[in-house]
Amino acid sequence: MSANTAKALNNWENGRWIGQTLEVENGVCAVPGKLAPDNLEYTDEVKKATDHLYDEVSGFIPKFEWPAYAPLVHAINTLKKQKNAVILAHNYMTPDIFALIGDYKGDSLGLAIQATKTDADIIVQAGVHFMAETSKILCPEKTVLIPSLRAGCSLASSITGEDVKLIKQRYPGVPIVTYVNTSADVKAESDICCTSSNAVQVVESLGVDKVIMLPDEFLAKNVARQTNIEIITWHGRCEVHARFSAQDVRDMRAANPGVIVLAHPECPPEVVEESDFTGSTKAMSDYVGDHKPKNVILLTECSMSDNVAMANPEVDFVRPCNLCPHMKRITLENIYSCLRDEKHEVKVPKRIAKKARRAVQRMIDLPPPGKKGHFNPHAEPVHVKVI
Repeated sequence: MSANTAKALNNWENGRWIGQTLEVENGVCAVPGKLAPDNLEYTDEVKKATDHLYDEVSGFIPKFEWPAYAPLVHAINTLKKQKNAVILAHNYMTPDIFALIGDYKGDSLGLAIQATKTDADIIVQAGVHFMAETSKILCPEKTVLIPSLRAGCSLASSITGEDVKLIKQRYPGVPIVTYVNTSADVKAESDICCTSSNAVQVVESLGVDKVIMLPDEFLAKNVARQTNIEIITWHGRCEVHARFSAQDVRDMRAANPGVIVLAHPECPPEVVEESDFTGSTKAMSDYVGDHKPKNVILLTECSMSDNVAMANPEVDFVRPCNLCPHMKRITLENIYSCLRDEKHEVKVPKRIAKKARRAVQRMIDLPPPGKKGHFNPHAEPVHVKVI
């Protein structure tokens, strides 16, 4: 890679994410390099320590490739014990990370809550940068590491704290509800945070008739269909979920008669209308586990389907594969080197962290969302102003 190319791909400025890149260095469960970091080898000791883990990923990693994974898995799990570290693995991580080294697994809300409960000294965020920032905001005394400094988010990079300040000037007194998929400076300018699990609940908890919901346009429009609260939103979108179209769903149904379609609320409203069930990543996972549909499609990041399939081997998954290029920058190899060297520490200025913590904690303090975490895909559309 030339110096000019390297500079073009560096989307960080003073430790802050300022843009996105779309190239993907790693495929789904990409095989680790032939020479793993520190020349880790598949020894008898490694074999004995990891053989029992293989069954968990046997549907995704061919047996002949296991000797390439096992040394890294063993080394990471050993380092965790030595350093009193935990790995928070988001649902969009590939199965090798999610199943084999993740200590806490789930959606962004679940991981945020788990971060506050762990007694570990080090948190490694197997996810993207805004998630690591959230862990640091909630656990300021802990060391929070992220394996790749380029693991950003199209939603997080769509808005800044300065944008929110201008919005507040334009709409004085209207509460700001901010999706957790945002940077710390955006959270710091917000009244309360939300996730896709509790967005409707959060909006209704404020006791007002109008809110500003940032930055995901599609999530806001889907939430607006579930409540009588007027919602104003921002023109931000998740590059993974925005790629799905209503025609995609119709085509998949035609090719797979009787299939059950589950959609994430970051999908466009017309996609949600075509689904059988809409909810957060946890809600979709719970639906599959509870209902055991014969054939199912998850309209979300495709590693999510892999991870839910591991827990439900009797369910047949149709996999429309929209990869998140940022999530896929997290690999076994860079998790190992990140933890070994304790590098890529995520820090948040104290002034920003204090204000952001208030918004995140207000969300966490709410009771579980219950059915409010589910979206009625057939609710009537309403007008949502986009600023």
